[in-house]
Amino acid sequence: MSEPRRRDVFSSRAQPLMAERTGLLIIDAQNWVMDEENRQPRPEFYEDARRLAIPNMARLIGASRKSGVEVIYTVMENYTADGRDRSLDYKLSNFFIPKGSNDAQVVAELAPDTDEIVIPKTSSSLFNSTNFEYLVRNIGLDTIIVTGFLTDQCVDHTIRDGADRGFHMICVSDACATDTRVRHTAALSAFCGYCRTETTDTLLSAMSADFAKAQ
Repeated sequence: MSEPRRRDVFSSRAQPLMAERTGLLIIDAQNWVMDEENRQPRPEFYEDARRLAIPNMARLIGASRKSGVEVIYTVMENYTADGRDRSLDYKLSNFFIPKGSNDAQVVAELAPDTDEIVIPKTSSSLFNSTNFEYLVRNIGLDTIIVTGFLTDQCVDHTIRDGADRGFHMICVSDACATDTRVRHTAALSAFCGYCRTETTDTLLSAMSADFAKAQ
């Protein structure tokens, strides 16, 4: 009796990119996260976020808009005035971002266009507390580029959950950041088995080459 034939054999996680099936996800790049004056001291995070991650997210947003890649944002934000809808973890962590507040707004450098989706969430992975998966499947996406904050928390959880749900996940290593560089590096190493890891430059190059071939 012959062995069953394998139908899906991938030599690499770096599969060809198709603009109409790819989404760029910007996680928690919001005023509350970037409020250095009122948040805990974490100088490495603020330096790396402002010097690298936010500028690189801006580059990816610009390229995505030009090529037809869907740009989607998620922000931490309560659905209710008193925050009773928050996850237990958010309550224990004292994460309270009022609905419609300035704290819940995406930072000005990365402001969404009028027709781009912004999804409030109250968990580390937006797969667990939002209809993100439903929306992106409706749009026809199967590849998610992940950027934002924090590398070892919301970025990590989202990448792992997305991989388990059958999405091709791509992490852009210099378009995300966390409290310290040691934690950032450790996180990238810990979840690399669940995703394709690129820098902003290498991903933009791959997008340009792959999208040109598809035309």
